[in-house]
Amino acid sequence: MHLILRNVASKRVLLVGDAMLDRYMEGPVGRISPEAPVPIVRVGHVFDRAGGAANVALNLASLGVAVTFLAYVGADPDAETLERKLAEAGVTTRFVTATAARTIVKLRVLSQRHQLLRLDFEDNFATQDHAPLLAAYAEELARHDLVVLSDYGKGTLAAVAEMIAAARAAGRATIVDPKGSDFARYAGATAITPNASEFAAVAGRASDEEDFAARGFRLRESLGLKHLLVTRGERGMSLFGAGDFRLDIPTEAREVYDVTGAGDTVIATLAATLAAGASFADATRLANLAAGIVVGRMGTATVTLDELHAVAVPQEATDDTDRTLRQIAEAKARGERIVMTNGCFDVLHAGHVDYLTRAKALGHRLVVALNSDASVKRLKGESRPVNTWANRAAVLAALKAVDWVIPFDGSIDAEGRHSDTPLDVVREVGPDVLVKGGDYTIETIVGATEVLAAGGEVRVLPFVEGQSTTAVLARLAVSANGPDESR
Repeated sequence: MHLILRNVASKRVLLVGDAMLDRYMEGPVGRISPEAPVPIVRVGHVFDRAGGAANVALNLASLGVAVTFLAYVGADPDAETLERKLAEAGVTTRFVTATAARTIVKLRVLSQRHQLLRLDFEDNFATQDHAPLLAAYAEELARHDLVVLSDYGKGTLAAVAEMIAAARAAGRATIVDPKGSDFARYAGATAITPNASEFAAVAGRASDEEDFAARGFRLRESLGLKHLLVTRGERGMSLFGAGDFRLDIPTEAREVYDVTGAGDTVIATLAATLAAGASFADATRLANLAAGIVVGRMGTATVTLDELHAVAVPQEATDDTDRTLRQIAEAKARGERIVMTNGCFDVLHAGHVDYLTRAKALGHRLVVALNSDASVKRLKGESRPVNTWANRAAVLAALKAVDWVIPFDGSIDAEGRHSDTPLDVVREVGPDVLVKGGDYTIETIVGATEVLAAGGEVRVLPFVEGQSTTAVLARLAVSANGPDESR
């Protein structure tokens, strides 16, 4: 995964689709209009965002891909606004000005984050003379590694069959985000990415998982696709390939705030990682991880390559505390919920894994403060630790639940006395949730006072019964010495 993500920034993706400008007018509601029973919004804030396929362009650019966006716009100030917004994000635009048609604008009126009204200003582009768009497409095709066709049903992709054929002739993979119930127009694409409702509208509603799979295989085969990827919301994603290949990936989202634009993130991540050399299975896994990030945020959102790398590539074990603290601070700035625990974790066993998994479920990222070798020796005796800090950290870092391992050798209290507690590192990390296992009470957990004072949470999780490092070492001792022949 690391090599794939490192290659993303060197790739070029050509995106064709329906460009939109999302405009928002926001303000408080103070009274009802005397003219009609409707609220009066006193507009205090007006802002614009790139929408529709333009949001796919933003997602590609956020991942570091060189993206060219080919689309129809009107001869109007809204086209200039959209072009400026995309340019600021690093997107190269190649807009074709439509005749007698406006740039598509979606105007939303909001109050206290609630949408009260939406006004659509749009003309369908399907009746345009598509020769200029196709000519521009043919020119750009040779300069790019992969093609994304983002269909919002506004007519930009009326000639989609010709675009797919041209891409195949040029040896370029074509990924399509489809719209409507006529999927035959996408025949021959490398892959299409319908959501569950779009899939059901075309393939029929499945009675169970076996029926769903049969419909997926039939649709892929009938359209001549290499792959069919169905995004299924809380059920994750299902990828269908040649023969009987099927890959089901559970959702990675822990908290879902807003699914707006998640499909745009999926196809952008899929395209970027495929262009970088990922297999379709790995690209789908990465797209699923990216979707899990954006649905935890409000409104349309994008994912950076660093964020994707952080969740996709296992953390290396390092005692570089400053580096780890910087990474934790960056995660906090992204709005991620930081969970922290501590311990010796000398001989890792199933109880530890269960505990760490439950701790991670309380937030987005888990930090484990790990006692130094000297600290373990002071706490456990001269025969411990069995494993050095580097070895213990490497094993912890390999666990899916653990994002960072940070060393500590104890703390110094107000009187200058040393104690083998993680108080100093708790203060440095400043976790949202501090977790301890066993028979602790919140009052006896080191760092609880500081975390609670900062508005955080402190939790106690019970250990798995019958699981302990002492018991494991005792069994190893018996095994090493052989059975007691005196019995």
